[in-house]
Amino acid sequence: MTSETTTDTTTGTAAQLREPLRRARVVLWDFDGPICRLFARHTAERVAAGLVEWLAGRGLPGLLDDTEREAVDPHVVLRAVDRRHPGSDLVVELEERLTKEELRAAASALPTAWADPLIRTWTAVGSRLAITTNNSPRVVRAYLDTRGLTSCFTPHIYGRTTDLHLLKPDPYCLNRALSAMGTAPSAALMIGDSPSDLAAAREARVPFLGYARNERKAKLLREAGAEQVVTSLEPLLLSLRHR
Repeated sequence: MTSETTTDTTTGTAAQLREPLRRARVVLWDFDGPICRLFARHTAERVAAGLVEWLAGRGLPGLLDDTEREAVDPHVVLRAVDRRHPGSDLVVELEERLTKEELRAAASALPTAWADPLIRTWTAVGSRLAITTNNSPRVVRAYLDTRGLTSCFTPHIYGRTTDLHLLKPDPYCLNRALSAMGTAPSAALMIGDSPSDLAAAREARVPFLGYARNERKAKLLREAGAEQVVTSLEPLLLSLRHR
């Protein structure tokens, strides 16, 4: 593909995005994916394995089935334990261990291309931004501090609590953001990178824009029913700058 073709495609995508971006007075961002790759170096697989090992060390390997023990997503392990012992001290301790691992990951997270200037531009043109994530809000703040972006979002950072049944695809964190910001769902836009983000947005009646860093993730979003999916945030930035 030539550079000219790439530019034409990017410009066309930016034009298609202008109307949904124009309507968005509030933008709800998922964190891990659209803003950064949290587990770029301190991998999610390693974190999940560490949680499994910790449970085994406490004599609790039977809490997980074979699929859960082999999970590459630490949230799978956390949710599995919560389903069997909801609200227990064990769940609280496991969630805290996950938060500490996420904080380690945040120190080496890779920013998503174009995310920083897009966030700053959206703030500059008067839109309000919030984070709606299944990650710990402590982790979000730690990462945003390193990028000088915290003021673009605070106080609207809504993340994981010990009520794990309220994680996405439940729309709880989206509804918290909308309520706190006094915004109708139709005046908001959510940017997410997973089918659970899409499901939460649908339940909250918030328009959704999918971000996918590769074709595999784009396919998952399209198969889940996402109507608009971008593989780069650059078209959003271009559209905002031409508003």
